Amino acid sequence: MRKQLKYTFLICTIALFIGSCSSDDGSVFDTPIPDNTDGADDGDNEEPEVATLVFNEADPSNNQISASANGEVGTTVPGRVIFTSDATTQRRMYITQNISGQGEMPFSAFDLVSEDLSKVLKPDGSIDLDGASKKEIDFTFSLPVPDIDNGEIVYTFWTTTGKGDFRDTTKRLALGAGTITVTVGTGTNPTAEVREFNEVKLFAPDVNGNTETFFSLLNETVYKVNVGREFRAFWDFGYYYGASGVSADDNASFSSTEQYDANFGFPVEGLQPGEDEENAETETLNQMFFASSDLDVTAFDAITLSGELDFIASSNTQKITNLSVGDVVEFVDNYGKKGLIKVTAIQPGFGNNDFIEFSVKIQP
Repeated sequence: MRKQLKYTFLICTIALFIGSCSSDDGSVFDTPIPDNTDGADDGDNEEPEVATLVFNEADPSNNQISASANGEVGTTVPGRVIFTSDATTQRRMYITQNISGQGEMPFSAFDLVSEDLSKVLKPDGSIDLDGASKKEIDFTFSLPVPDIDNGEIVYTFWTTTGKGDFRDTTKRLALGAGTITVTVGTGTNPTAEVREFNEVKLFAPDVNGNTETFFSLLNETVYKVNVGREFRAFWDFGYYYGASGVSADDNASFSSTEQYDANFGFPVEGLQPGEDEENAETETLNQMFFASSDLDVTAFDAITLSGELDFIASSNTQKITNLSVGDVVEFVDNYGKKGLIKVTAIQPGFGNNDFIEFSVKIQP
């Protein structure tokens, strides 16, 4: 299983602690952008160029939607983002990191931050702009350069008017999304491999959302429904075992998050947004499309490269039922990524301790 996400979380902690940020009020992002000279006025010391993104809603003529820099392994590269809005209120900032073309991952230190820093992070790992100027955002981050021989590290930045989505920059986008590309060595990325997750276990649903029923292809994490509103955009599909009603004959089944209540036949508390939640009226849940595969377990195990999954075509069905150990399932997720699921174990039944276990291979 890839360890990229865990590594991303760790290095982001460093980035947010040593990155300097500025705004107009008393938030933790009120440190001025550092002067990189030694204070001498003899002209011998020049401030190094900082990769900078600029979005100005009132005057977009000078927008800079991309920037680049060279980096050395084990160091950091300064990256500056300036988002100036006119009529739009910016409420959150999202950042992703893509190392060597292996897929965009959330760039967040939420699980490792200090108490002070956690005050400016939303539960989903986005930066809370409520404590900063919502119209004038000017942050400088120290972007880490991970240990790669050659390739690119692409950081993507964007702000939103509400709860966004790490995999969809268009969701409640405020001004625009920009990228800072850090080149290491030749800058040539290796051939993309599949992301692989093994021994994933989902349990039959509990009506109160107390069981680990949903899975995120983004961060390889299983979720209880009752963990709350911030994480719904992470959930791709869930598990149920048909009991009665519309799912009586389904037995072991996967369903997209969007169609889960309809496919299962019973509403699961906490799955649908509550009226008092942020962006409740316009909230969306992830679709996912399934189909039985002609591949067997041996063929599944042999796949290592992203391109080997290109053959998969999206179905129009957001559930697959009557699964058995040894089945291989094709899928296309909400964001167009293609993948396979191999069922490795099933404890049949709809009790809280009944489960399905499986492995996943998905394009980065």
